[in-house]
Amino acid sequence: MTTPKRRLPVMADVAKEAGVSHQTVSRVLNDHPNVRADTRARVEAAITRLGYRRNLVARALVTKRSRTLGVVSFDTKLYGPASTIYGIEQAARTAGYFVSIVSLKSLDTASVREAIDYLAEQGVDGVVVVAPQRSAARALVKLPSGLPAVAVEGTHSADVSAVCIDQMEGAKLAVRHLLQLGHKTVWHVRGPSDWLEAEGRLEGWRAALEEAGRPVPEPLVGDWSPHAGYEAGKSLAAMDGVTAVFTANDQMALGVLRALSEEGVRVPGQISVVGFDDIPESEFFSPPLTTVRQDFDVVGRHCIEVLLRQIDAGPTAYEPLVIRPSFVVRSSTAPVR
Repeated sequence: MTTPKRRLPVMADVAKEAGVSHQTVSRVLNDHPNVRADTRARVEAAITRLGYRRNLVARALVTKRSRTLGVVSFDTKLYGPASTIYGIEQAARTAGYFVSIVSLKSLDTASVREAIDYLAEQGVDGVVVVAPQRSAARALVKLPSGLPAVAVEGTHSADVSAVCIDQMEGAKLAVRHLLQLGHKTVWHVRGPSDWLEAEGRLEGWRAALEEAGRPVPEPLVGDWSPHAGYEAGKSLAAMDGVTAVFTANDQMALGVLRALSEEGVRVPGQISVVGFDDIPESEFFSPPLTTVRQDFDVVGRHCIEVLLRQIDAGPTAYEPLVIRPSFVVRSSTAPVR
């Protein structure tokens, strides 16, 4: 004999259980302010007892909102992009939204546009695009009509809202710190040339040296990895007159520290090293790393705030929201000797 399937509770059941109207239950579910505290508590208790779950499809038909936000990023273990995605997801959930993430193998223009179109077809209320490379930024020029969107670190276009860390300012903080310690100039291990963050850090490094009237050495090119930093560190150890190095991220700084140690170069006794990101492991490097800190939770929160304002009121202006980084001094830098 087949056991009859238990009927799922509906809003009318909650109303009957709580002794209120259907409209009152709806107000509680939509967090309407005009509900007395004792009534709200009674409805919430009824929801818990019955195990009621709202019908999101029906709600979307009524409100014209899916309560889902799309995020386009790429498959990466790099600390910055991964932490940005996590910050966005947490902020969205705090705001009461689900998140649908499309993770791409590469951020070429065609793939990003295809991902945005896919999310738009799924009925998301808005899209966040983590677009640190030029190819991804180009995909934001023509978005689906009426789709609220925010770019992270990816564009200075007049057509898309953007939230970003001030990469140039972060690099200037690093260089100024080293110059204040008496170093005559600062070498730089830069990130990949197609990354906008790497470009911003390169420009900030160069600008800080030029503003101080100091020589600007030829930068060493890396790819964000510890191995690239290691190779750069080997080259730096073989150069004459190197006393200070600014690396474009902490992972490359780790490689630089390893190479300098193998070559018998003391840090910070002979060469001071500064990184960028403040990854959780940086305070446990040997020596602990002086670095530029990016607050990815703040980035995520501002992304969602900007996107929700667009969803609620429509886009009004596309001025980028720029977040200032901070600077963390540890033991990898010291006055020049």
